[in-house]
Amino acid sequence: MTTDGKLSRNLQANLAFLQERFGCSSDFYTKEVAPCGISCAIALFTGLSSPEKLCIMALDMLDRNPVPLQNGPALLEYLLHQSRVPTEKQPVEDKTALIEQLCAGMSVLLIDGCAAAVAFSTQEIPQRSVSTPGTEGNIRGPQEGFTETLRCNVALLRRQFRTDSLVAEIATAQTRAKTEYCLLYDRTLADPALIDSLRRRLSEIRIPVLLDSAYFASFLKQDKLNLFPAAAYTERPATACARLCEGKAVILVAGSPTAMIVPSFFAEHFECLDDYSSGAVFAGLIRLLKYLAFLLAVFGPGLYVAAVGFAPEMIPVQLLAKLAQAETSTPLPPMLEMLGVTLLLEIVREAGLRAPQSISHTVSLVGALIIGETAVSAGIVSVPILTMAAAATIATLAVPSLYEQSILFRFVIILLAGLFGVPGLACGACMILAMACGSEPFGFDYLYPLMPPGKATFRDGFVRSIWCRLAKAGEGGHIDER
Repeated sequence: MTTDGKLSRNLQANLAFLQERFGCSSDFYTKEVAPCGISCAIALFTGLSSPEKLCIMALDMLDRNPVPLQNGPALLEYLLHQSRVPTEKQPVEDKTALIEQLCAGMSVLLIDGCAAAVAFSTQEIPQRSVSTPGTEGNIRGPQEGFTETLRCNVALLRRQFRTDSLVAEIATAQTRAKTEYCLLYDRTLADPALIDSLRRRLSEIRIPVLLDSAYFASFLKQDKLNLFPAAAYTERPATACARLCEGKAVILVAGSPTAMIVPSFFAEHFECLDDYSSGAVFAGLIRLLKYLAFLLAVFGPGLYVAAVGFAPEMIPVQLLAKLAQAETSTPLPPMLEMLGVTLLLEIVREAGLRAPQSISHTVSLVGALIIGETAVSAGIVSVPILTMAAAATIATLAVPSLYEQSILFRFVIILLAGLFGVPGLACGACMILAMACGSEPFGFDYLYPLMPPGKATFRDGFVRSIWCRLAKAGEGGHIDER
């Protein structure tokens, strides 16, 4: 038997089809019943659906209030349109829909003499409770985060966004697991062309497995060679709600607590909820510090290598003497030293992140001893190199959403600066700037509102203006009016 085609009018034929498909699965449950004297069968997956809910919703009600019905189609019509039993709006009429409903946690009532079934929303899927996200630190504002349940995440956003303009379109991705995803947007603020393009691209994506919204990123990105991300990610419903109010779209995937926000601009990676809860002066200072941290993370090690190897006149005399003394005691040139230390720091970070929690502290301690004390004492690595690499690593954590880009750009800048000096450093900077300027996610300028400089640059770009001005400027709400 195949999953193509309509359901049979014969109850035993439909049960035989289900037994062929799921009979070897221990969690698949079927039972023949006779409500109102008509032969039927319930089918569900234990652990995904609750038999108790099904009994309370339908079977007990039919037993306590028997209705004289002649045949299966009459029972189907009664359950769907006349009874108080909460059923799904549409009957299940084909085998593919039957399998999808069962795997989604529904209970299905198969009726003899009727080529359709009734689905009941009796899901009882185990899920993690709403908690504070561990990847996005926040002092003020909402502290709840998304979970792995799609409809729970949609409900969290719906609770934050209490208007009739919020649209949530749930669809099934073209994957082997038939994973659901949801496209959310404000129909009065979002650009219709953007939503139509997103809807079309998402429906055309064919992927073997879909475990996170980030799987969509490469399909939605126009310039595949551009390292800057075309989308942003968040685990906070409050952040997603704020982006919806700017006319953007949010994509949620079943089984993932991370929401994708499209389109994304460069300046948004330096923003957080606390920026808008703090005073404008302090928030502007913190935002400028984040920009400086990003520049230090990307260009700091390369600038050190270029200055020591090719342009020592850039360094003050007293500092140059100490750097020269430190470098003469190590066997490797500055470029190889910086590359080695940066690589070891990344290995330690990755080991501490992936290792079991019980030994992650041991990994960090051993890494600190090897890279720090032992390497310096043995004369393998100089103290200035280690200090600069550690400072760049710490600065990277100030802008976690650009972590991958910072690491990749850092290695490139170190290589160019070590091979060609200041011209190589300048070429690397021009390459990064060209990538940022050339990125146009869904037709929008990636560097807006930073470039070109204007009122928006100082309203909510490098710094943040006071709330009364932000509210006045944001009355339109559209992306191109930010």
